Amino acid sequence: MRLPTGETLRGDCAGPRDWAVVYVHGFGSHRAGEKAASLATECARRGIAFAAFDFRGHGETGGLMRALTASRLLEDLSAIRRFLAERGYTRLGLVGSSMGGFASAWFAVRHPEAILGCVLIAPAFRFLHRRWEELTPEERDEWARTGVRRVRNEWVDVEIGYGLVEERAAFDPAELARRWRTPLLILHGLADEVVPVTDTLAFVEAAACPDVELRLYKAGDHRLTPFKDEIATEACRFLGGLPVKTSSPDRSRHG
Repeated sequence: MRLPTGETLRGDCAGPRDWAVVYVHGFGSHRAGEKAASLATECARRGIAFAAFDFRGHGETGGLMRALTASRLLEDLSAIRRFLAERGYTRLGLVGSSMGGFASAWFAVRHPEAILGCVLIAPAFRFLHRRWEELTPEERDEWARTGVRRVRNEWVDVEIGYGLVEERAAFDPAELARRWRTPLLILHGLADEVVPVTDTLAFVEAAACPDVELRLYKAGDHRLTPFKDEIATEACRFLGGLPVKTSSPDRSRHG
């Protein structure tokens, strides 16, 4: 999938035309993770088209992680949408994990005509804000001065650029909830220590749309790997039960 910048997104797509489930991976992850594999298997079993790709700076797609911004995530999703539309997939069901949930949610708000529904797994609604709020004033000053901050944990060891948090005002979680109109299923673990479940509960409480389902896993951590098959089943159940309509400027089921 070629971008206007000349870069290429790497991904896979297979299945019958019309609509497709698209897996949107998280920070430091890739399109071939365990949840994605389970979802691909379940989609194939049900005869649903499935697509997955690597964001720039991730997996097999080139690009620098330090150039990551929320705007760049949405640019990548726009390229995926165009690529799939050219191949007959006119409506998409997004299944986004963590940062992928953040990106999927904002894409759905800005392009509702293209989205059938969303399934968000431990969605990082406050992805930009938490990156900033967890720092001391000294750490913030250093990041602003150097332009780069290292993120190191059990999953990743990367450098991210200051441009990521400079977009905080443009991606306000409260605005996202106010503008929400898309059928939505959220899956979140109560033992998540990376993205607090309170962020999800706050979004659900504020969301300006009654078509929102929430499922909580008592023993679920951030990755929810032990529940990957159940998550795949729930995602296909939810998205497969939504009416596939012809694209139009306003596809909201609630006016």
